[in-house]
Amino acid sequence: MRRPLAALIAAAGLALPLALCAFAQDTAVPKTAASPDPAKARPRIQLAILLDTSGSMDGLIAQAKTQIWAIVNQMTRAKMNGQRPEFRVALYEYGKQTIPASEGYLRQILPLTDDLDEVSAQLFALKTNGGEEYCGRVIKAATEGLSWSESPTDLRVIVIAGNEPFTQGDVDYRNSIAAAVKKGIVVNTIFCGNETEGINTNWRDGALRGEGTYGFIDQNAASVHIEAPQDKELTELSGKMNTTYLAYGSAGRAMAERQAVQDSNARVAGAAAPAQRAASKASYAYQNSTWDLVDALKYNTVKLEDIKDEDLPEAMRGKTLEQKRAMVDAAAKERDAIRARIGELSLAREKYVADQMKAKSSDPTLEAALTKALREQAEKRGFAFDKP
Repeated sequence: MRRPLAALIAAAGLALPLALCAFAQDTAVPKTAASPDPAKARPRIQLAILLDTSGSMDGLIAQAKTQIWAIVNQMTRAKMNGQRPEFRVALYEYGKQTIPASEGYLRQILPLTDDLDEVSAQLFALKTNGGEEYCGRVIKAATEGLSWSESPTDLRVIVIAGNEPFTQGDVDYRNSIAAAVKKGIVVNTIFCGNETEGINTNWRDGALRGEGTYGFIDQNAASVHIEAPQDKELTELSGKMNTTYLAYGSAGRAMAERQAVQDSNARVAGAAAPAQRAASKASYAYQNSTWDLVDALKYNTVKLEDIKDEDLPEAMRGKTLEQKRAMVDAAAKERDAIRARIGELSLAREKYVADQMKAKSSDPTLEAALTKALREQAEKRGFAFDKP
C-alpha cells in the first residue's frame, strides 16, 4: 500500500499524529553572549531532507511544500530532560539536469538552519528538471557538508526521497551510509513507487544500513485533508500575528514581507498547510530574532538603546527609550495572546481531525508501525514526547 508523504517523510524523526505543539509557555533558552554550560545546553534535532528534483518528481516536491509545517509541529513535541530541542533543517536537491555533472547533479539549498520561513521559501522555489539521481553521492555530500552535532544524545537524521535505483552514480551508497552511521546519523529512505520496486532497487537496503526506516509512497497521491471548523480562525490568527512583528535593521522589512509570502504559499498549497503553519508560528521553534524586535529582546540578541532610529519601524522613531520599550512589550503581550488562542484551536482541531480520520483511514497498520519505529529513533537518544 502506498502512503502519502505526510506519513512517511516524518522519518525526519517522530511521525506522530499532529498534536498541540509547544506554544508560548514553552520558550527556548535565551541566547546570550556568554559561553553556554555544556551540561545545560539544549538538546538538538538536526534534519537533512534530500529531495529528488528530476523531471518526474513534481508530485514529491508538491507534497514536501504542503507537509513542511506538519513536520515542524511534530518536532516541537519532543523534550529531553524537560527542555525543548534546538530544531534545525537542511535541504539538498539532487537529480536535476541543470546542475553540472561535475557537481554530481546535486546542490545544498540550505545548511542546517532554524529559519523556518527560509526553509518554506526554498521549497516553494524548487523546480524539477530531468537528470541523473546519485543517492550515494548526495548522502555523502550531506554527511560531510553539514555541521552535525557530536553529542551522542542529539538526534541527527537524513531523509532521502526519490524514484531511481539507489545504486546510481560513482559513489557507493553503502560507503556513504556507513560514514553517516559512524557520525551517529540515522538514514531514512522514501521510495516514490511501489514497495517491491523500492526493495529491488536497494532503497530498503539503504534504510537498513542507515539504521532507519524504509518508506514507499505514491508521490502523485493527494494527502487526505479533513476540513476542520478551526481552520478559518487559525488562518486569520496567523495573519494577525504578523502585525505583532516589529521589523528592524536593513533586512527587517524584506524579512517581514517574506513572512507574509510564506503565509500566502501555505494558503496556495491548500489542504491543512495554513492551519499547520499557524501552529508552527505559535511554537517555540519559530523565532525571528535577526529581524524582529520582540524576539531579539526576548533572546538578548540586541539592545534596544543600541539600535538607530532609522533602523526601527517608522512608528517607533522619535520616541523615548521608555516609549519604545512599551511598544515592544505591547506587541509581545498581543503575540502571546494570539499564540495561546492558536494553541487552544490547534488542540481542538487535532481532536476533530483524529475523530474524522478514524472513519476515513482504511488501513492504519503501516502508519502505526512506522510511528512506533520512528519514535524509537528519538527515544534511543533520550527524547520523550508530549501526550496527545
